[in-house]
Amino acid sequence: MIEIQTFINQHRFSRFQWVIFLMCFAIVLFDGFDTAAIGFIAPSLMSEWHIDKPSLAPVLSAALLGLAFGAVLAGPVSDRLGRRVPLIASVLIFGLACFGSAYATNLTQFTALRFVTGIGLGAALPNAVTMMSEYSQDRWRATVTNLMSCGFPLGASFGGFLAAWLIPHFGWRGVLVVGGGAPLLLSIVLLTTFPESVRYMVARRHPVEGIRATLARIAASAADAKSFTMSEEAPAVSGKGGIQVVLSREYIVGSLMLWLAFFMGLVIIYGSINWLTVLLKDAGLPLQRATLVSALFPLGGVGAVFCGMLMDRFNPTRVIAVCYALTAISIYGVGQAVGNLGLLVLIVFVAGVLVNTAQSSMPALAAGFYPTRGRGTGVGWMFGIGRLGGIAGSFLVAELTREQFTFGGIFAVVAIAGGIAAVALLVKATVHPLPEIGDVGIPEPVAH
Repeated sequence: MIEIQTFINQHRFSRFQWVIFLMCFAIVLFDGFDTAAIGFIAPSLMSEWHIDKPSLAPVLSAALLGLAFGAVLAGPVSDRLGRRVPLIASVLIFGLACFGSAYATNLTQFTALRFVTGIGLGAALPNAVTMMSEYSQDRWRATVTNLMSCGFPLGASFGGFLAAWLIPHFGWRGVLVVGGGAPLLLSIVLLTTFPESVRYMVARRHPVEGIRATLARIAASAADAKSFTMSEEAPAVSGKGGIQVVLSREYIVGSLMLWLAFFMGLVIIYGSINWLTVLLKDAGLPLQRATLVSALFPLGGVGAVFCGMLMDRFNPTRVIAVCYALTAISIYGVGQAVGNLGLLVLIVFVAGVLVNTAQSSMPALAAGFYPTRGRGTGVGWMFGIGRLGGIAGSFLVAELTREQFTFGGIFAVVAIAGGIAAVALLVKATVHPLPEIGDVGIPEPVAH
């Protein structure tokens, strides 16, 4: 008999697991590219279709609403049908819709296609996080998951640099053609090579032959196994599906605090990504320079790897809470640095490092918080409900500009969200202290 997580822990990270990592990383990379693309093309879109900044808010928020819907829907689906099929379907959806939005002829068509794009994007990221978490060793789970999650800010940042080159040569539509075509090509690779989560297969009592074949790709010693079992460090909620687990008495406070922290983090991120280029242009920077400075903000997400290492060594909830507290300070600093280009570049990058580190680490925190039966729903609902913060952030900055807040005043208001996120995670850490390893589990075989 093989205990699944013990088996994964005892063997080196195999080539099979690296392939899973690279495919998930690519999904998250394209997810970040397509999510952030609208912010980089916004000034060109406003110019071509003769729309003002407040009129752009519904367009900016259409994809975010789709993101929320897709994530909330995809979580329970992945807990019922598995991680593989919903993940591949989501990549196809956002690839096709993003590609199609390049050919929109008016604002209504574009808004509708951005909503559909958001549905695919929203379903993809939480499923990729769940998949990677379930193929990772315990001692490196947060590090590996955060490293994969770095694909999102890197994709968003790359989108900014690419947009700065593409728009002068091919217009804003060229950015969306690239953003849609690349995931469509990736979906072909996924269809032929992407596996199902082995933890999901065991939890759902799939045939032992399939489980054995999958584990044998990690290490050949699994080829002779006759049965499999799986234990959980997270408290089990017997006989309940994903939604019931997330909303159960054992998990409800933690769920609410995860949603609140993720919500507030996205208020900062989308308020900044969607509006920073426009605000810097209004503050006097040339469009190309404003775009390049804005592209530094999501690039900061590479700090999530270091944060993941800290999360694997210390209390992960408190580690991320500190990141959010420092985020609040740095976001306020962005608003004070607009008159000094060198200082502005530095502060934007530091603020990006902090907020994207915190936000990129949240999926690993959620994946480790919930048991396998509820992991897909737990991660997906955090993304889905938290995505509403992206909508709130976009409308918040739009309203602040309507009320003629100064550049510094806008970022002073946005910075408050970082403090709220830090407090929410401290509440979670108090109510849900780390479980002792092995104090709960599923001792009986769940596949044989």
